[in-house]
Amino acid sequence: MTLAFAGGTHRTVPLDLRERLAFSADQVAEALRRFRDRFPGREVVLLSTCNRVELYAAGGADSAAPSPGQIVSFLAECRGIDERVLAPVLDGDRDEAVVRHLFGVASGLDSMVLGEPQILAQVKQAWAVAQDSRTAGPLTGDLFQAALRTAKRVASETALGRERLSIPSVAVNDFARGVFERFDDKRVLLVGAGKMARETLRYLREAGARDIVVLNRTAARSAELAAEIGGRAGSLADIVAELAAADLVVSTTGASQPVVTLDAFRQAEPRRGGRALVVLDLAVPRDFDPRIGTRPGVWLTAIDDLAAACDANRKSRQREVPAALAIVDEEARRFMGDLHHRSTAPVIERLRAGWSETGDAELERLFRRLPGLDEAARDEIRQAFERYAAKLLHPPLKSLRTASHSGPPHGLLDALKRLFDLKD
Repeated sequence: MTLAFAGGTHRTVPLDLRERLAFSADQVAEALRRFRDRFPGREVVLLSTCNRVELYAAGGADSAAPSPGQIVSFLAECRGIDERVLAPVLDGDRDEAVVRHLFGVASGLDSMVLGEPQILAQVKQAWAVAQDSRTAGPLTGDLFQAALRTAKRVASETALGRERLSIPSVAVNDFARGVFERFDDKRVLLVGAGKMARETLRYLREAGARDIVVLNRTAARSAELAAEIGGRAGSLADIVAELAAADLVVSTTGASQPVVTLDAFRQAEPRRGGRALVVLDLAVPRDFDPRIGTRPGVWLTAIDDLAAACDANRKSRQREVPAALAIVDEEARRFMGDLHHRSTAPVIERLRAGWSETGDAELERLFRRLPGLDEAARDEIRQAFERYAAKLLHPPLKSLRTASHSGPPHGLLDALKRLFDLKD
């Protein structure tokens, strides 16, 4: 059983390249299908967020997981990026290092905002998509369930995420508040109606925002969110007019091209009357042409601009990191121990089968020599044989289990095979 991963994050991949590498929901499903065809018999989960793209693969003894290099080549091919451009900024690893990395990611230890909770939902979603695409399996299933369990332990046993800070909270509290002292008199334009948009809106409403317009390419989702918050649903076709009236824009779509071009903004600009405009562009790829940020009175913040505020947040939470890492280490060792122990299952099965076969033959011989035994006596003798066999098997099986926690017990397995003449 082997594990491998390759991917990049906000720390290693520049934003312009990360925009090209990002997968939409439909593109994730298509990539999983392509991987299944390219590497039959392997399991795969693809995690794509605004800050990271990572592919996790697993394989058995007869179909090992592809190497990190093969995964990088696959990602480059899927996104139409020259592998020579992508390879230097992507990381990769195998087996136990993969386990520790994923457990840290799910726990928020590798996030731009240390301990942010949104990544846990994104990890769950990535696993769910793999299940729907039939590219997940028993090994990735156990891996991702263990990652979610680790994240829950970190959240409950440390104060790492108690304040539940996230990119939307930093965007609102550190950037929008730096321009506006109050929000109850501001028109908020929300472009996109997904999870990021809803979380950002929650912080804005806590800050006092009430006049909110929701735009989304799916009119039903705009109407649904607007009804929830007592806002107004608009149409993306009217975005120029909405930009002219807005004071603060939050954009979180999954569009592959800018939703607001420089030309579109220039159409709205004369109608704004010189009012200040704060744009929180939290999408990857970006929804707003970055040149809009050079226009007079515009404060445009893209997701990578949040790095300084997130670094300050990270420093304040660093004291919780050792405790969180200890949990990750404990859960990773437990997972690898279980994984190594699972690899002993075929030998254990053959050992038990051999002892059972021998015991059945001896019982049959005994019952032929004692024809007067009734069925109750026979059952008692069978149970005694089974208990005796279980007690004799217990020491070697316990040794296997103990050895598995220190790594693959290859030496002990080979010894058992030779001692008991177990054939492959």
